[in-house]
Amino acid sequence: MGQEIDLLISYPKTKRNVEERGSGKSEEDRLIARKFGKEFFDGDRRYGYGGFNYFPRFWQPVIPTLQQHFNLSGDSEVLDVGCAKGFMLHDLAELIPGITVKGIDVSEYAIENAIEDMRSNVQVGDARKLPFPDDSFDVVISINTIHNLDREDCGQALREIERVSKGKAFITVDAYHNDKEIERMMAWNLTAKTIMHVDEWKGFFNEVGYTGDYYWFIP
Repeated sequence: MGQEIDLLISYPKTKRNVEERGSGKSEEDRLIARKFGKEFFDGDRRYGYGGFNYFPRFWQPVIPTLQQHFNLSGDSEVLDVGCAKGFMLHDLAELIPGITVKGIDVSEYAIENAIEDMRSNVQVGDARKLPFPDDSFDVVISINTIHNLDREDCGQALREIERVSKGKAFITVDAYHNDKEIERMMAWNLTAKTIMHVDEWKGFFNEVGYTGDYYWFIP
């Protein structure tokens, strides 16, 4: 198993109030969010982002951390599993000239509305069956994505990340350390189906053979 390391430490923290976001959430809202369509990305905030747009201030501060940790260069090939509209890939390509970037996402809406210069690099795809040969990428990254699957499928997605990577990966997943954190998580969560204690996640990584790096999303 890899390192528990916060490679997103430079990503701006949300200013949204957890209790406010969780207030009035219904199962119908969650069902709509889990379609990962226009409502989730660019609809009302009760269904998701309330407008998913590109701003350099989000991913550009993170890229140097990823570059240093994984020794990324213009010769590197990187896959983003759950790439949405390709914003992170855009910034990787902009800040590391020559790098090869690809992304997949389950959302047809996100791929159809990807940032323009990434549209040829991203495709609709299933994390449980990545459409790439073994050992295709120097690094595979998946941010807040695989936890949107149930436990069995989440394990399959991790095995697929392991399969297509050359041994380096980084994921983030919804997790908690204590009762207070799980209460906040359940108020915040719209889409995740697999949420575990951090120690349970570590055991799960070992169980499915995931050897990459990892960190937690805890609102």
